[in-house]
Amino acid sequence: MAMLTVSDRELSRIDILQRIVDRGLTCTAAASLLGLSQRQVHRLISAYRAQGASGLVSKRRGKPSNRGYPATFRNNVIEFVREHYPNCGATFVAKKLAEHHGVRVSHETVRRWMIDGGLSSGDTRDQAKRTAFEWMRSVLQKRIGEEELHRDSGDLPDLARLLHCLYGGRLLNRNRSMVILAKHHGLAPGVICNFLGISQRTFQTYWRAFEHGGTTELFSRRITPARKVGNNEVKEAVFSLLHEPPSNYGVNRTSWRMADLCRILRQKGQSVSAEVVRKITKAAGYRWRKARVVLTSNDPAYSERLDHIRAILSSLRPDEAFFSIDEYGPFAVKAKPGLTLTAPGEQRTVPQWQKSRGCLLMTAALELSGNQVTHFYSARKNTAEMIRIMEVLVDQYRDRKKLYLSWDRASWHISKRLLKRIEEHNAAVQSGQGPIVETAPLPTGAQFLNVIESVFSGMARAIIHNSDYKSVDDAKVAIDRYLEERNAHFRQHPRRAGNKIWRMEREPAAFSEANNCKDPRYR
Repeated sequence: MAMLTVSDRELSRIDILQRIVDRGLTCTAAASLLGLSQRQVHRLISAYRAQGASGLVSKRRGKPSNRGYPATFRNNVIEFVREHYPNCGATFVAKKLAEHHGVRVSHETVRRWMIDGGLSSGDTRDQAKRTAFEWMRSVLQKRIGEEELHRDSGDLPDLARLLHCLYGGRLLNRNRSMVILAKHHGLAPGVICNFLGISQRTFQTYWRAFEHGGTTELFSRRITPARKVGNNEVKEAVFSLLHEPPSNYGVNRTSWRMADLCRILRQKGQSVSAEVVRKITKAAGYRWRKARVVLTSNDPAYSERLDHIRAILSSLRPDEAFFSIDEYGPFAVKAKPGLTLTAPGEQRTVPQWQKSRGCLLMTAALELSGNQVTHFYSARKNTAEMIRIMEVLVDQYRDRKKLYLSWDRASWHISKRLLKRIEEHNAAVQSGQGPIVETAPLPTGAQFLNVIESVFSGMARAIIHNSDYKSVDDAKVAIDRYLEERNAHFRQHPRRAGNKIWRMEREPAAFSEANNCKDPRYR
């Protein structure tokens, strides 16, 4: 291909720019024809539209790609590339010219020469890809002998081991060998990846390993994180460290950080990454959680009283009933705040100071076996209301032989008057018909064991929070309906209430080296 003069080049540019302006040629196609970037093409279009052909000469920036190089030299380079490196990029060709032939030419100049020589068109690239595939296929099928490969890659270290793994190794090592041979031959990484069916990341991993440590590191066995995750020795080391305080290792913290865990494990001879530690702890069910403050009781007879209640429940017969009794309220009937689903831009407000529309106090009993609630409204909390709830339950469950009444140790729940009334009832029952009544008070300060509290909590979330009842009667109607619907649901779907109080919660502790819970320094 004859060397283009400056005037020839400008004429070709003018023709292409006219095709862009007049015939709708895309800038991408023009950039490929001119050997320029799209940004440079846009600049030329702006100059051509503003000043015509003169704008291309006066505004052109940069030097011609062949300035300082004779046409004969440029043609020799093009022929050399066509003969020896037809499938390679300009950067690789410029590097080979500098290393083996002492010719210093920029890769941009080589790229333009290759474009002028017809070495970078779409058809040529397809042909280059087919040629590259054919070369790699010939190497794998031994149609290219080892002597020819030695001549082609004479300066490649450990070529004998690469060929040994290429022809006698497993697929993974064959791919690694082919990556090095093809890259050293000058093939583009994308073409190599397409032939082998590997990703660019895998290609870079193999090439960096070879550059760093030769074939020793290229073919070394890599320990994947998944293998360490399943290693029992690593697991024991991780959990053993987790159950020791960081202060044992000079870390001024009360809880472990991932970076500190990995550093101490490395010091103890277990080199693991943060990802391995995360997988091990996650598989064992570990999660980062805040401590929860739990309810406790200061009753010295807590265990005895709780065991008494559980003993009753464990031997409760069908003709007996156990009731959890308490009061809800008093609470004022007015607009109540609460959590609700709110549209964007809206904000529900409740006045801080409101005039109360009335006051409500409800006394209720929950029968644990049938999960049924009996309730009525009271004026105050006193012994008379406790006697009233007892009489209501006796009348409602008169087919039972014994009723157990369980409540907290408020003064009106354990008053002498109440106990006397229960004795009188039991004495009367012995000569007549009706259930015996027996009390089973909860430990002091153990309101969390009162199962009916959960019923009150659900009722409050459902119909008290976010409410704005206009009167006490409206609030009573809503409460009555809620409890009626709840009772109907559990009559159709029987399930006893208070699972936690029916059975023992504590499990036996199991200690091991990885569960060192007895360290007194771990607070």
